[in-house]
Amino acid sequence: MSHPSPSTRPDRLRPLFSSATDLWETPLDLFQELDAEFGFTLDVCALPTNAKCRKFFSPAEDSLKQRWTGTCWMNPPYGRNIGSWVRKAWESSRDGATVVCLLPARTDTKWWHEYVAHASEIRYVRGRLRFGKAVNSAPFPSAVVVFRPWSMRWSTTLSVRPRSLFEGKSSQG
Repeated sequence: MSHPSPSTRPDRLRPLFSSATDLWETPLDLFQELDAEFGFTLDVCALPTNAKCRKFFSPAEDSLKQRWTGTCWMNPPYGRNIGSWVRKAWESSRDGATVVCLLPARTDTKWWHEYVAHASEIRYVRGRLRFGKAVNSAPFPSAVVVFRPWSMRWSTTLSVRPRSLFEGKSSQG
């Protein structure tokens, strides 16, 4: 199946297939499910209007220059600089933080092979997520990537379907 060319796409879809935005607000159901498991203490990539934790770094604090501690949530900007965010998550885990990342599953990229491939866990999300208040689902697959402190490190790859994709159905079966 081919996608419409950029000139024939409806206006509401154009940002999904372009770099018009690199900000994809975390789906609340997915965050709540992961927060119940991990107990996040810091949102490292937030705006004041969409922060998922009481403590967060906004662009004004330049999160890449801050020390990430505790159990961190990261849904980074999905632009060309995403590799810097993933590298920071990996480095922070070496310094004792747990960093749980929502990332596009771009297994063909340099940052994926240099950092994600060495994560403690990679959970491939089945289906496509709907970010924030978007009308349509994202045009790319997603993965939840967990970087644990090196003292707690092991490697696991899973395929998951967040409850938010079941629209009220049980996650069993």
